[in-house]
Amino acid sequence: PYVDAENRLDFDGMLATLEQIPQGDVVLLHACCHNPSGFDLSKEQWQRVLEVVRERGLLPLVDFAYQGFGDGLEEDAYGVRLMAENLDEVLITSSCSKNFGLYRERTGCLIAIAKDQQQMENVRSQFAIVARENYSNPPAHGSAIVVEILDSADLAANWREELTEMRDRINGLRRDFVDALKPYGLDQQFAHIAEQRGMFSYTGLTPEQVDRLRDEYAIYMVRSGRANVAGLASENLPYVAKAIAAVVK
Repeated sequence: PYVDAENRLDFDGMLATLEQIPQGDVVLLHACCHNPSGFDLSKEQWQRVLEVVRERGLLPLVDFAYQGFGDGLEEDAYGVRLMAENLDEVLITSSCSKNFGLYRERTGCLIAIAKDQQQMENVRSQFAIVARENYSNPPAHGSAIVVEILDSADLAANWREELTEMRDRINGLRRDFVDALKPYGLDQQFAHIAEQRGMFSYTGLTPEQVDRLRDEYAIYMVRSGRANVAGLASENLPYVAKAIAAVVK
């Protein structure tokens, strides 16, 4: 469980389920900008997750695909660093598809933290086998682009500035979207959208309401109510708000 029937973060349900997972199992966690829901954990909630993971001897696999799109490059790393600093074993997957715009290059990395050198050698040998069977040699173009940017103080500064602009745009759209629903008395019902982070959001709309938005207003989203917030624009927010009000009321 992660989102409840009222489209809110179900942290108690999540934690209760974590407490039932058998020792040694791998647990997939999203570091930030949870996809598909948009709900992220607070620092206090991350601490409680850490305690359960540590007590039950679970192996966290932290999906870190959206670093920089939530609250900031440093802020988004909180949960990842908490796990890495307090557990003997952690797996972290990081992607450059989003924050570097390198979707076509499939650039990223898998980071493994092991308890000691012997365990790391064991892990390294398995990684080598998996890499060999899957792709043998990874494509170099995307990683070369990232190296070029991060090795240059000027380019790295430009990248951070552009990433901040994109993050601020998305977070601003979230707030403006809720404001656009105020005239229809729906701002409280959809207030969670301003609290969510990342590109995507569980809106709370039903499949039937999503169908009406598509058929009557040419507004598209997944039938689960999952919407791409980044696909909105300030200019069409009034239209989208009016359409949502029509199908909800």
